[in-house]
Amino acid sequence: MIVFDNVWFSYGEREVLRGISFKADFNERIAILGESGGGKTTLLKLILGLIKPDKGRIFIDEVDITELSEEELIPIRRKFSIVFQEGALFDSLPVKENVAFFMRELYKIPDEEIYLKVSQLLQRVGVADAENLMPEELSGGMHRRVAIARALSVGKTKMFLYDEPTAGLDPINSQRIISLIEELANKEGIGFIIITHIVYVAWQLCERFIFLHDGKLIFDGSKKELIKTKIPALKEFIKELLFKVTESE
Repeated sequence: MIVFDNVWFSYGEREVLRGISFKADFNERIAILGESGGGKTTLLKLILGLIKPDKGRIFIDEVDITELSEEELIPIRRKFSIVFQEGALFDSLPVKENVAFFMRELYKIPDEEIYLKVSQLLQRVGVADAENLMPEELSGGMHRRVAIARALSVGKTKMFLYDEPTAGLDPINSQRIISLIEELANKEGIGFIIITHIVYVAWQLCERFIFLHDGKLIFDGSKKELIKTKIPALKEFIKELLFKVTESE
């Protein structure tokens, strides 16, 4: 379980998160919604211990990670498969070496075994022919799929974390990534947190919705509660979704 207990965080003088509290089970499918720059990615970084809160506590599996050292955070981070915005591939490495990177770091296995696993992962995400390409040669959709393969390379984890996985993609590739996220969650039997400002992406994938506004968590609820919300800022944020849902009925 992930627990945020009255978490505050600032970048310099700019308060990004103000008193955030919530609990999340690893098997949930959760969307963190909000405007750009509203603290969504900051939440992911706090979960992983990449940054530390100014105030408040964060617990992962009942372990308070707030003051842990980098070494102590390693087993915490291994509980998650992480796909950051834009994929964050290493530009100087071909696809197969990007996917192999963490396996080399984490496991003492021969190259032959590593490359076999790499091929299996790339096939699993639908880019089997891309292993010798450089990141700059990949389309946006392929880039995200390779990033997902690399996230899977760390082995069995407890939860996927996705940061804007469809941002900048055309509708066809966006839908492919949505289908892949759902397929992987079903096959692995674990949940995910997806950070997005595209409400319809979240609607297709998630069962629980958290909305950040002005640094605060002002909504945490189900699909039914989301479309019936009376919160003005949230109603404005999801107005396109409401139109699509109404239109499809």
